[in-house]
Amino acid sequence: MGETHELIFYKDKNYQGRRYQCESDCTDFHSYRSRCNSARVEGATWVIYERPGFSGHLHVLTIGEYLNYQSWAGFNDQVSSCKRVHFVSPYKIQLYGKADFGDQVFEATEDCPSVLQKFLWREVHSCRVLGGWWVFYEREYCKPVDWGAVIPTVQSFRRIID
Repeated sequence: MGETHELIFYKDKNYQGRRYQCESDCTDFHSYRSRCNSARVEGATWVIYERPGFSGHLHVLTIGEYLNYQSWAGFNDQVSSCKRVHFVSPYKIQLYGKADFGDQVFEATEDCPSVLQKFLWREVHSCRVLGGWWVFYEREYCKPVDWGAVIPTVQSFRRIID
């Protein structure tokens, strides 16, 4: 029998109330539940999103138990979509100084705790993820508003690794 890769959401804290179980990516589960106050993660790492369509604030949940939304550093009990992380390599991200992939490009293959210190930049105006999963999003973004930012300031980024 294979290993399970489940993410189970509970309406109330301490695994109480109605539950919703995910075994694959879900773009919008508002029709199934209205709140999420606790969760259990089995056999995989997941990214949960505040809004449908994998948008809004995101949180990375690794295998374990989360008694309440504060335990995953959530701002509120809103979780509307989720995506299972499939680990791949190599990790590679490109950062650009201008929108639409213009200006100078910097590439990274490791975590970067300080964009300013490593690249002497305060702002990232576009990016391309060429490999792996990063907490700085997972595809091309032509401008900061595309990844949900109001301004282009980026302090750091990191890989999501098992």
